[in-house]
Amino acid sequence: MATRPSYSCACFFTDNIFIEQYQVHVRFTDEPQFRRDYERVQKEVLRRKNLGKESLWRRAEISRLYNPMYPKIYVLKEEFLAAELLETVRFCKSSHADLEGLLKQLQPVLGKRIFRLPVFCPQFCRKLVEELEHFEKSDLPKGRPNTMNNYGVLLNELGFDDTFIRPLRERYLQPLSALLYPDWGGGALDSHKAFVVKYSTQEDLDLSSHYDNAEVTLNISLGKDFTEGNLYFSDMRQVPANERRYIEVEHMIGQGIFHRGQHVHGALPVASGERWNLIIWMRASAVRNELCPMCDREPQLVKILGDGDGFTKPEQHRVETVDVCSVI
Repeated sequence: MATRPSYSCACFFTDNIFIEQYQVHVRFTDEPQFRRDYERVQKEVLRRKNLGKESLWRRAEISRLYNPMYPKIYVLKEEFLAAELLETVRFCKSSHADLEGLLKQLQPVLGKRIFRLPVFCPQFCRKLVEELEHFEKSDLPKGRPNTMNNYGVLLNELGFDDTFIRPLRERYLQPLSALLYPDWGGGALDSHKAFVVKYSTQEDLDLSSHYDNAEVTLNISLGKDFTEGNLYFSDMRQVPANERRYIEVEHMIGQGIFHRGQHVHGALPVASGERWNLIIWMRASAVRNELCPMCDREPQLVKILGDGDGFTKPEQHRVETVDVCSVI
């Protein structure tokens, strides 16, 4: 009796080859292909290693040479904030604050622990966008938010961090997040990364599904005139991709969307105009020091230049000991 031949796909011999030492799967067809892929990985690793140094250089150059269009907006004032936000923060700081009372003042997105709240008044949104456009027209160096966003501004490099974003987080956002996300470090937020992203039909059109390197995220729509480009949310990243269910959330100028950073989300394509959004990734070192949100392992800390990713290294208290055996 003839034996029926057996087959495997050719990819079995080229794809998903596991390298245990690095806990990664790679593809190998021949040595030139592998070298090309490896060189691309090397370039990305080198880029990441240089991020801090290059950011500090850009920050110094911008501070020295840039003439802001609206210098007054670089320092947070309550007049920039929506009345609804101020009222909600007052409630959160009151002696009778609780989650049930807070939820009455927010617009929840059904079943997702996503919440909408006015953050900025329209006049401030307009001035901030005009300031960013003014900066974009300058010849000064510009760092982009991440590899997914080719247009936008890192607000720490522009000079907003200490006088605007930090007090916004500490005085106004943390009281809300402490009630909304106590299980995600919402009451212990001690650092952030803030940046503005820009979408248009001629530049970045949309944003692929992803999750944030943050415990809590606030996404605020600044304008300008645009159509479509809604956010979409599925479930937390721990939910298998084939079980996720998606919902859309419309942008409303001046209003912010609160969500957990590990909540998978993205942005649909804009159909016309320009859409600018301010994103604040808020981080709690007490949470991420235990488990890195990007690799799901205890963090192996590496000292870097710049602001880092919200990890802290506790002081090591050395206890002097005596080797009893050597004494004896």
